[in-house]
Formats: sequence, C-alpha cells, structure tokens
Amino acid sequence: MRVIRKYANRRLYDTEQSRYVTLEDLRGLIIDEVPFRVEDAKSGEDLTRTILLSIIIEQEQADGDAQVFSNDLLAQFIRVYDMAQPLPLSRYLEQGTQLMLEQQHRMQDQWQQAMRHSPMELMREMAEENMKFWQKTINQAGTPNDDDSGKGKP
Repeated sequence: MRVIRKYANRRLYDTEQSRYVTLEDLRGLIIDEVPFRVEDAKSGEDLTRTILLSIIIEQEQADGDAQVFSNDLLAQFIRVYDMAQPLPLSRYLEQGTQLMLEQQHRMQDQWQQAMRHSPMELMREMAEENMKFWQKTINQAGTPNDDDSGKGKP
C-alpha cells in the first residue's frame, strides 16, 4: 500500500515516488485503483478519510453540473449522525455504490459490443469486403485467365 505523508504545511508527499502530490494526483490513484494511506507526517495518524472527503469536496465544487451530493442529501447525512442509533449507512452506501458501478461497467461493455455490431459497422465491413473484391478483380483483369486462353477466337 502506497503511503502518502501530509505535512504541517498541508503538502502531501508520496513516499513511493519521492515527490509532492496534489489532491488531483490522489484522485488519479483512486481511479486507477491504487491503494494508498494518507498519514500525518509527525504523528502517523491515519488521515485517509479526511483527504478522500477533501477530494470529493473539490470535485463537487469544480463541476456544478456533475454534483453528486445535493443540499438535501447532505442534510440527511448530518441527521443520520444525530440519531441515537445511527443506521448502518456506510455499509449500505458502499454496497449500493459498488452495485451501481458494476452495472455501469456492464452497460458500457454492452454498449461497446452493440456499437461493434451496429448497422454502420456492418456497412463499413461490407464496403471493405467489396473494395477488396474489386481490387482483386481489377488486379486479375491485367493477367490472362485460364478460362480465357484465346480458344475459339479468330
């Protein structure tokens, strides 16, 4: 597991690559499914959750059209924390999100398969086959054919 150290100056240091990284770099690691742990450089305290939340906040603010967390949803999350017996929301959200991601990947795979066999793709393949046929035919027209040996011609 890759270790990222967070220093007092708020900078993040990737100990594996020996360089400072940004939240965007860490986002890239997440997308590439590279496991990492963020720890306080001085105390060794695990700060991964805080950094992951920071990445989410940065994404939410960066693209107003792609917001995942509405104000109402965030308010509901806050209310869950205030319950006497908080719901096992974490496990439910993890499983629901995992299912959604798996379904999304399946849909993308099916869409790509469908596009490979779309009418346009079939037309393109037929056009290529026709082109090969005519090229072969034209190339053979320049050479004498066994059936056309000149017999019966004056």
